[in-house]
Amino acid sequence: MMKLPFVKKNQSYTRAVGLEALDLSKAMTLQDVADYLGMDWRAIKDIQKTRLRSKYSNPDLKGVRNLGIDEICIGKGHKYKTVVIDLDTGRVVFMGDGKNGACLLPFWKRLLRSGSCIDAVAIDMGPAYIAAVKEHLPKATIVFDHFHVIKMFNDKLSKFRRALYHHLPENQQKSVLKGSRWLLLKNPENLDDTRGEKDRLALALELNEPLATVYYMKEELREIWKQESKRAANLLLKDWAKKAEVSGINMLKKFGRMLLSRRSSILAYYDNRLSSGPVEAFNNKIKTIQRQAYGFQDQEYFKLKVYASHEAKFKLVG
Repeated sequence: MMKLPFVKKNQSYTRAVGLEALDLSKAMTLQDVADYLGMDWRAIKDIQKTRLRSKYSNPDLKGVRNLGIDEICIGKGHKYKTVVIDLDTGRVVFMGDGKNGACLLPFWKRLLRSGSCIDAVAIDMGPAYIAAVKEHLPKATIVFDHFHVIKMFNDKLSKFRRALYHHLPENQQKSVLKGSRWLLLKNPENLDDTRGEKDRLALALELNEPLATVYYMKEELREIWKQESKRAANLLLKDWAKKAEVSGINMLKKFGRMLLSRRSSILAYYDNRLSSGPVEAFNNKIKTIQRQAYGFQDQEYFKLKVYASHEAKFKLVG
């Protein structure tokens, strides 16, 4: 166990310098500190919670210009949190309960009081977040995150492959299609040659023309966000939608029409190169914090830990 420098095994002394003592032990768990000091872990948690509350209970919103908003599923039972990140600093500036527009109301009030002028907000295409941003930040540019657009298409691709599989007779084509889902979703550069993934994918596409069409459209879709200019991306998006329309595949037609209807917010990426990718990355960090603590019963403490996590190299976990 790591030793705490300058910390005496004396409860009264610890209470007197408790906050400083905890600062010296960021690589230890609450139980580690409690065992070393001969205290109940709940007392240690209360000391740290007091410190966290004093520093992070109201994250500073002054000067915030670009936001990313996304949802995260926490624990069992599909419990959701809505996370808001300052995309310029990587700080979590708000975490609300739920995934609807109403859970953001406390954040909008604090943002208004801060006087910050928001330039852009990166979100997915969920109607709740779109409506909330339009109502409370009418002058901000909405950027539909490209990771979510690709993920949405990948979900459609998976369903399309599944439907094809269930309608095929028991033959070689069906056996080849079985187990091909992850090969279809992988980027071509990530296919493992040593495991024959390129050959298996090529065979699946060769045997099923509609699947091949959807797969290659997926690869073309990724190119929309790799162009040198917004104009080039716009031309590519419109060309993609035209190909989808004449493909004869209903799923592609619907997706192409959706892209055209939301084209301005998709192409807004080229105005500021924003995405909610950092929010996705931080969501993984939040899940790690929760796993390390085997779940948090104290939700206020959990939120404070999340607000503080962008500064900590090591985390004192519950």
